[in-house]
Amino acid sequence: MFQNMMDKSVAKSPWLFHVNAGSCNGCDIELVAVLTPRYDAERLGFRLAGSPRQADIVVVSGPVTRQTRDRVIRTIEQVPEPRVVVSIGSCPRSGNVFKGSYAIDGPLEKWVHVDVAVAGCSPKPEAIMAGLAQATEILKQKRKEMRK
Repeated sequence: MFQNMMDKSVAKSPWLFHVNAGSCNGCDIELVAVLTPRYDAERLGFRLAGSPRQADIVVVSGPVTRQTRDRVIRTIEQVPEPRVVVSIGSCPRSGNVFKGSYAIDGPLEKWVHVDVAVAGCSPKPEAIMAGLAQATEILKQKRKEMRK
């Protein structure tokens, strides 16, 4: 019974951890906009976690650079299972305008499994909210499979 209550409460309040993998900060600004009162993602239960060990969903923005690659991978590995990885913007998927640069070591999917990719440069807050909602459904499914 207690476990059932915990499962229901955790399912409705996924915590996010944001990782900047070398972005221009356009996607970061849009992610912050999602958390402000205008879009108010907190009403849907989303909160930023202070540590990856407290998070359920990892949000990655920016192209994966040679300097950030190991740190991004290590940070994602610190998030407990089941976890969902969300990439926001075009950079984690393709490198966008930075593609072909000597400093870029992406895409992110080359290094970790990405569950949800929110496209755009930079994506609108509504698209980010839709991607986070999709990530929540994937997280629920992963938790259900883990219990079996």
